Amino acid sequence: MALEITKELIENVEDLILNKKDVALNDFFAETHHADIAEVLEELSFDDAIYIIRLLDSETTADVLMDVDEDVREKIFERLSSKEIAEEIEELDTDDAADVIAELPEERKQEVIQKIEDKEHAKEIVELLRYDEDTAGGLMAKELVKVNENWNVLTCVKEMRLQAEEVTRVHSIYVVDSDGKLKGRLSLKDLLMASTRSKIADVYIPKVDFVNVHDKAEDIANVMMKYDLEAIPVVDELGVLVGRITIDDIVDVIKEEADKDYQLAAGITQDVEAGDSIIQLTKARLPWLFLGLIGGIGAFLIMGEFEHTFKKHAFLFFFTPLIAAMAGNVGVQSSAIIVQGLANDDVKGSIKNRLVKEMLLALLNGVVLAIFLFLFVLAYERDFMKALAISVSLIVVIVVAGLIGTFIPLFLDKRGIDPAIATGPFITTSNDIFGILIYFLIAQLILGV
Repeated sequence: MALEITKELIENVEDLILNKKDVALNDFFAETHHADIAEVLEELSFDDAIYIIRLLDSETTADVLMDVDEDVREKIFERLSSKEIAEEIEELDTDDAADVIAELPEERKQEVIQKIEDKEHAKEIVELLRYDEDTAGGLMAKELVKVNENWNVLTCVKEMRLQAEEVTRVHSIYVVDSDGKLKGRLSLKDLLMASTRSKIADVYIPKVDFVNVHDKAEDIANVMMKYDLEAIPVVDELGVLVGRITIDDIVDVIKEEADKDYQLAAGITQDVEAGDSIIQLTKARLPWLFLGLIGGIGAFLIMGEFEHTFKKHAFLFFFTPLIAAMAGNVGVQSSAIIVQGLANDDVKGSIKNRLVKEMLLALLNGVVLAIFLFLFVLAYERDFMKALAISVSLIVVIVVAGLIGTFIPLFLDKRGIDPAIATGPFITTSNDIFGILIYFLIAQLILGV
């Protein structure tokens, strides 16, 4: 059960720290999950957090430091020596250790690596640091259990026991040849049922999903979600097994991508958090706000061109917000569905087919809404032509907005640009402008102004 972080709990911890009640603190945190300890540290003063880090054993604090906020971790590391950081790093799996070291300044990074006593561990961390963080190589851990196809079952079990000591959790047992190339996976049931003299080559399952070290994180997430995998092996260009990626790393990837897409959809161009400085937040928000300003000026200029129409049919002005809002809403809906489909790899077929489908969908929605609007305007104005002009405009605006909302994210995706951009102010602003222009052109045409 999760620990409830209350004001009383924090005050109690602060009191124990103030009175140097180390035994009581150790007893309390011994029964507390490292994720909850991380939350407690984030609520404490910086000096108190450092006190706890230095009090607890390295195995516990290593897990805690992985869970605390990145900014908090950065400040903690500023107060710890390179040797102290290295002691924490040694308790982490290679993938987590590489992530932590990557956050350090370049000079400090080298110092910490040199202080790691387990040179094999340090070597593996350095290897992982060479890969881009958004690739399989940057996500994978070196810790895994692998067996040679030429071993017999008895030798295999002995080797597995030795390897398992270095692995936090054994998800799968991978089979390699004498060159280290991935051949398949080993079922624990098949291993237990086989004779101790049987060769692994006669027992293992050759079918195994795997990824290349240079595969993108998003592609790996799609593969693991599609096949419900808890872990997936990683091979290099020669097919040699070099690591594995576990589901917890993929959950982090999915969350980060969702956060980024959400911010892009909201018109925020950089990865920012609520605690960032005003300058950082301004830099992230201002570009799209400026685009909205330009869009508003564009709408003003378009409306200015139809001043004569306004003078003769002033009622058109009052429906302008409705048309603009419907255009923006439909565009965002269409783009959101496409972006979601692209993210889940569900969008198949040509752009043409997608546009035709969206046009038919928008047309159906537009007709239903236009009928309601037509009846309202007719009842309110008692003028058939006015009601016809506004309702026809609404249908066309909705169809065009749907097409734009579908085409833009597909186009951006083809160009290698994150299509999530298309679900925010970009679509809303562009559809507002097109919507107003179409509205007045059709109204002018039908009303004969």
